Amino acid sequence: MPKSLVKSGAEIDGYTIGECVHAGGMATLWTVTHPGIDVPLLMKVPRVSEGEDPAAIVSFEMEMMILPRLAGPHVPHCYGTGDFARQAYAVIERIPGTTLYKRLPDLPLPYEEAGLLVAKIAAALADLHRQSVIHHDIKPSSVMFRESGEAVLIDYGLSHHDHLPDLLQEEFRLPYGTAPYMAPERLLGARDDPRSDLFSLGVLLYFFTTGERPFGEGETLRAMRRRLWRDPYPPRSLRADYPPWLQEVVLRCLEIEPVWRYPTAAQLAFDLAHPNQVKLTARSERMKRDPLSVAWRRRFNQDVKPPRAKSDVAEQIASSPILAVALDTEEGAAELNEALRVTTERILATLPSARLACVNVLKLNRIAIDKTLDEQGSNKHIDRLVALRHWATPLKLDESRLSVHVLEAVDSAAALLEFAEVNQVDHVIIGARQSSFRRTLLGSVSAKVAAEATCTVTVVRPPRMATAKPDAGVVWG
Repeated sequence: MPKSLVKSGAEIDGYTIGECVHAGGMATLWTVTHPGIDVPLLMKVPRVSEGEDPAAIVSFEMEMMILPRLAGPHVPHCYGTGDFARQAYAVIERIPGTTLYKRLPDLPLPYEEAGLLVAKIAAALADLHRQSVIHHDIKPSSVMFRESGEAVLIDYGLSHHDHLPDLLQEEFRLPYGTAPYMAPERLLGARDDPRSDLFSLGVLLYFFTTGERPFGEGETLRAMRRRLWRDPYPPRSLRADYPPWLQEVVLRCLEIEPVWRYPTAAQLAFDLAHPNQVKLTARSERMKRDPLSVAWRRRFNQDVKPPRAKSDVAEQIASSPILAVALDTEEGAAELNEALRVTTERILATLPSARLACVNVLKLNRIAIDKTLDEQGSNKHIDRLVALRHWATPLKLDESRLSVHVLEAVDSAAALLEFAEVNQVDHVIIGARQSSFRRTLLGSVSAKVAAEATCTVTVVRPPRMATAKPDAGVVWG
């Protein structure tokens, strides 16, 4: 293998090498400049000298294949790569600031702050998974934040791309990763399930809110294999004031079986953004680990489990979207709301892991002072929440898949668009009322949402206005 050409002052493919800013176990990072690029850059170079871990080479090959295919604010932009024939490298943008690792001396963090941090990481993971990539090394040193607030995931040497050869899987029998954050199924050789990243994120959330890792510091394969049958101590056993909703979220992420975790990172981010909507189960009340009898049954009955089917990242995400249905709770909307329910029910019937958010906008006056009570003295906000739940009752959804939201805003369309963007909604279902001169002049809420939303939008009309079935509205992709 050629000797490394990387040293201060050298030039490689137009990049001038500056100083070494980090020397890790598998790669080094150097500052570089290029006359045609006016942003700060880093060159990542693998360690390939005699005696280095051969996995470093394979890992870097994976990173060079994956990085140029990624896009968006949650990944570092890749400007160029070099192969091993001359000099292996990857040039990426240099993101200002430090990784989340620098926050370790501050642990445990306040619950609200930790929840917001992890919600941003979950949003970044959702974007990564939509690009058919599973990170497989989520930990504090793999996370940075842009000045605008978005989480950025770095280090893709252990990642899996659904449409590329998995060189790590093909060439090594042992699982590679960071021991405290590794999901149980990874120890069995599974690298194709995006819920493995949610387990790692659950470990991070547990660690950042308790100051302790849920499975200790053991890094031997024997120590790691215990998590195949042994669950962690509930956070409430470590901190008496631990919020039940947060324990529900953490322990759901840390379930041994992937199927019991959140189906997608977007649904995890949704719960973290709406803690008052988290459905509490027995997880939220636990003060002890599962008894040893349960752990032993898990340990010695593993062969009874059916063979695990190969996971498809895109298919799993597509079957677990977040839907938002915009409802009018005022009188005269019954016919339209029934049409919306029929459409929503038919869509949900094909998506058993979908999450539904029922949304209503409480319109505020632009100038006058708004009253919180109606003419009968009832609280408008609470009344609408009750009405939304009443509308959703016939759908017979599990509470963990349903949430209700009353937004207060001057502009209804803008409020719905913001809700969809912030909560990574995949599909908005909205009703269109009868035509009127005012709507023709100013534009309807449904038309504006359909025109400006970045997700799929289905516009539903009441039966008497439709030329087909109630759910045969206009679909905007």
